[in-house]
Amino acid sequence: MTKTRIWLSSPHMGGTEQLYVKEAFDSNWVAPLGPNVNFFENSLESYLNNNVHAAALSSGTGAIHLGLQLLGVGKGDEVLCQSFTFSASANPINYLGATPVFIDSESKTWNISPELLEKAILDRISNGKKPKAIVAVHLYGMPYQIEEIQEISKKYGIPVIEDSAEALGSEYKEMKCGQFGEIGIFSFNGNKIITTSGGGALLTKNESIKQKAVHLATQARDKAPHYQHSKIGYNYRMSNVLAGIGRGQMEVIDDRVAARRFNFDYYLKNLSGIAGIEFLEEPEGFYSNRWLTCILTDSFDKRESIRLALDQEDIESRPLWKPMHLQPVFASCLHFSDGTSEDLFNRGLCLPSGSNMEQEDLERVVSIIKKVALA
Repeated sequence: MTKTRIWLSSPHMGGTEQLYVKEAFDSNWVAPLGPNVNFFENSLESYLNNNVHAAALSSGTGAIHLGLQLLGVGKGDEVLCQSFTFSASANPINYLGATPVFIDSESKTWNISPELLEKAILDRISNGKKPKAIVAVHLYGMPYQIEEIQEISKKYGIPVIEDSAEALGSEYKEMKCGQFGEIGIFSFNGNKIITTSGGGALLTKNESIKQKAVHLATQARDKAPHYQHSKIGYNYRMSNVLAGIGRGQMEVIDDRVAARRFNFDYYLKNLSGIAGIEFLEEPEGFYSNRWLTCILTDSFDKRESIRLALDQEDIESRPLWKPMHLQPVFASCLHFSDGTSEDLFNRGLCLPSGSNMEQEDLERVVSIIKKVALA
């Protein structure tokens, strides 16, 4: 019997998405914007206890791009960016003609190091280049050290873009991620905890910033009976059809977080006693959605042995993100590092973590890892 492939993180529909998509088709509202977009934005705002205003966009990358622009980032500026992340956290800095300065992680959360962040700020100020913004990431759903980063942000007057692309449903001290930065962002890509196929959102406590984001996201069209533009805009708004998927997905977000956390607990229970395998556990006050369950092995060779053994059995896994300061495209960029993220990349592996995984899927993954780790 052929075994079904186990994916790293596949889309998981809740059942009502098609109703909202059909509603869009029945009303012929398949163009951008429409009722589903409004409902989806409202559901995001309600989920975050109405502490922010949400603008539904075509991607999380677009949300970071608009967020940086709204914070005044432009050509020749420098932006401090977490190095241990996906490239979409850093690429929009270059879109604006600015330059990323990469900051390494700390081992407590695997996120941006407050110590290295402040060191970088002092260095850039002493060189006459005060950074315009900080891009901090809640990696794999684990919140970064929010109080420490906020304190540094306030101390030096540098706003934070809170990259919550992987952290919808994560919390710090019972407050959901996405509302700690000057601007927050979500991603609803196909592999995220909920999906709109492709999509994202910009989050802000300031209603006028949301309206500016929406204006830029709809080609910056001025109010006029004809098409008139006083600024360069973008085609970044979410469509009414995709927002219908998002409406249905938001109805099951709590179930999706619970399922991902169940996966983590299963892996932890069945693998934590094996020598050479470690897990990132939650510090006090931190609550991770466990978007992806990640392990650290005791060597690059061990990581690769596990990854290749899983692949041989048609099970997808993936090394942790390769740090941005090690990427060829950013080779010339300044970075402040101590080797933490490079070590995590060399030894870390993301395990299958989809909310639609069955018990037998988890058992298959664990049995293969045990076979390699105990050999």
